[in-house]
Amino acid sequence: MRIILAFLLYSVTLISQNNLQSGPMVGYCEMKEALIWLQTEKPTNVYISYYAVDNVSDVFKSEKYTTSKDNAFTCHIVLDKLRPGKKYNYDVYLDNKKIILPYETSFSSKKLWQFREKAPDFTIALGSCAYISEEALDRPGKPYGSNYSIFESIAKKNPDIMIWGGDNIYLREADWDSKTGIHHRYTYSRKIKETQALLAKTQNFAIWDDHDFGPNDGDRGFYYKYETQQAFKDFWANKSYGMNPNQKEGIYSCFNWGDAEVFLLDNRFFRSPNDRLTGEKVLLGKTQIDWLIDALVTSKASFKIIVIGGQVLSNAAVFENYENYKTEKETLLNEITANKIKGVTFISGDRHFTELSMLKRSDAYSLYDWTVSPLTSGYGNIEKIAKEENKNRVEGSLFAQHVFGTLSFSGEKETRQMKLTLFDKEGNELWNKTILKKELE
Repeated sequence: MRIILAFLLYSVTLISQNNLQSGPMVGYCEMKEALIWLQTEKPTNVYISYYAVDNVSDVFKSEKYTTSKDNAFTCHIVLDKLRPGKKYNYDVYLDNKKIILPYETSFSSKKLWQFREKAPDFTIALGSCAYISEEALDRPGKPYGSNYSIFESIAKKNPDIMIWGGDNIYLREADWDSKTGIHHRYTYSRKIKETQALLAKTQNFAIWDDHDFGPNDGDRGFYYKYETQQAFKDFWANKSYGMNPNQKEGIYSCFNWGDAEVFLLDNRFFRSPNDRLTGEKVLLGKTQIDWLIDALVTSKASFKIIVIGGQVLSNAAVFENYENYKTEKETLLNEITANKIKGVTFISGDRHFTELSMLKRSDAYSLYDWTVSPLTSGYGNIEKIAKEENKNRVEGSLFAQHVFGTLSFSGEKETRQMKLTLFDKEGNELWNKTILKKELE
């Protein structure tokens, strides 16, 4: 134990001496390219060296980058000498000095399996509502964030991908009105020690919800949304943001892995103000819905996972559930049905409890919406939640505690399945449900 503690202290000292503030974090990984994110404490020259574990003598180096205060000393490092289906180890160099870290730094390039073999088995971890307490800026009383060790429990499951489902930070009153405040909140939340091992060896993708976007229940009227949008881009490493990067409108995007495609939606940037009495009431907006339907129709994936900040299939018109935007909700669901889109499942967060909703359709397969929340934020009163009139709730799926979920994809072509598993903060299984591919056709 003394040796381990000494090593950890030594590593922390090295990090401090070499200005590594948080990360490295693995972003998107393709067959020939991957992205590594990190953040330094001051302007620093940065590069990554990496090698395939089956050929350790062939070491590659990224281009050199210099971090800048303008984007909070964050850095997105492209690794462009990959081969498909390989596991790589990587090292971080700051000002030409190798940083020694006490956890695995690795990633895997996407496998070329089509027309060759069955789809690979893989696992996606997910969760939402990650509050990191800061006494000086929090509201008085009991700390709202706790049990950060849940991130270590997620890392121990060795998922291929981690999806952060919104409210990944909580902008405070002191934060959302300035670039300095926004950068502070991201920096403070990102650098906690419990998340670093997960970030360093797992692909990380994110959406946002109101607390990443701005004030509570934030909408398109938030005057500082372009600044919070830029910070989201600076601190995450998704493949893209919005349909057209030049438009700088929204953070929605998609990516694929194995036989699943994941659609990351933006339920804030285009959202109508809750209190507006005139005009069309929208959550996603026509442009985003048109993009989503086009992308779903085009997709060849067996499983089409739609990730959104708030609940979609609960019929309880409470708080910010999609049921409060009923016309647009019906438009989206009708488009999915009319276009005979197979394989759709919704993943949502926001509500500070977990449940699975199932919508039975007379002319198509049943749709599912798995709400998984919270990671570390306060959770709701289960007795009050149980009284919500969600007629689509699947019996036995309701939990109100700190949790994370996994989607595990496995099986041969005809028996391919997606298993939903819910875990508590220690990584103990609470609940599971298996959905066969053929059930979504």
